[in-house]
Amino acid sequence: MQIPFVNLKAQYETLKDEVAEAIQGILDSAQFIGGEALASFERDFAEYCQARHARGVANGTDALHLAIRALGIGHGDEVITTAHTFIATAAAIAATGARPVFVDIDPDTCTIDPRMIDRAITDRTKAIVAVHLFGQPADMDPIKDIARRRGLYVLEDAAQAHGAEYQGIRTGALGDVACFSFYPGKNLGAYGDGGAVTTNNAAIAERIERLRDHGRTSHYSHAEIGFNSRLDALQAAILQVKLRRLDEWNANRRRAAEWYTAELAQSGIKTPFVRKGSTHVYHLYVIATKERDAIRKTLDEAGVATGIHYPVPLHLQPAFVHLGYRLGDLPYCEAMAAQSLSLPMFPELARDQVRRIAAIVRAATEQDSQQKLQRESPYSPAAQRAETAKELR
Repeated sequence: MQIPFVNLKAQYETLKDEVAEAIQGILDSAQFIGGEALASFERDFAEYCQARHARGVANGTDALHLAIRALGIGHGDEVITTAHTFIATAAAIAATGARPVFVDIDPDTCTIDPRMIDRAITDRTKAIVAVHLFGQPADMDPIKDIARRRGLYVLEDAAQAHGAEYQGIRTGALGDVACFSFYPGKNLGAYGDGGAVTTNNAAIAERIERLRDHGRTSHYSHAEIGFNSRLDALQAAILQVKLRRLDEWNANRRRAAEWYTAELAQSGIKTPFVRKGSTHVYHLYVIATKERDAIRKTLDEAGVATGIHYPVPLHLQPAFVHLGYRLGDLPYCEAMAAQSLSLPMFPELARDQVRRIAAIVRAATEQDSQQKLQRESPYSPAAQRAETAKELR
């Protein structure tokens, strides 16, 4: 039984008629850029996120980039974020001319550790980008408290956390501005690239709208240098269909996560920790183990696809070598990079599939432990050969 990491085909089968109807509506209207389809999705997505405004953009990276620019952040400024995330988080900061400043993660949740933020703030710091990692919100109350005291903006990188909640508030309404990706594999995924920015601030929403469309204020009037970063109408129509299913899909992901956690309870493997007051939506189900590579190899041989998020933390990426970070600077990020393994996770994941995956993980863990014991035992063949060689010398 082959088990994919993500199964987009299974999801499509459940809604293909609705999607076909939505696409046909756009084709019939011939309004492919902007128009009512985009405006309707933006209204619905803002309401879903409990935010006043939503603006569709071309992808999640642009959402971050334009949001940072909309706050007036640029050359000479610093933005604090985590090194345990996809490179887009920091690349968007760098694209504005600002400097990403990396801090370590909370070892339990793997989200940015608020205790590390204060000591990283300088007179150049303008904002904090809190990444809602793997589907769990960052610890926003202490982050926002720091921001209030120090006069900083708070941005949510919510690319992996559509529908997640923190203290009863949805991601998208927890900071000054929030950024989403609709990459196909996300909890809410388009059939191509897409992204959105949400905010409760009308001025920010207006600037995002301008920046995404060449700085345009009217057809041939441009108030500033902007970009071509529009969410097209076809993707907006597809996303609106899928948005109606998002809560159901997230509930299915949580159910699959509960199955995993129960199956792996006695394995000695670290399973996801959910912070009290947070609702995890499990974009990814990530375990941590020192036997990561051996387990992944065994799963691959059994036909089970896996992922690693992320094998090289951002502070050690060649793209950011000029920032001067060294191995050992962010120990928890580095430990997760060496130990994390993402198991298959999608709303249609079946109970028997989870049982099979967990059984392989447990067996691989036990086998690796036995091999270690044999290597370390004074009676192991390797130890005996070493002792014989010592005597011969």
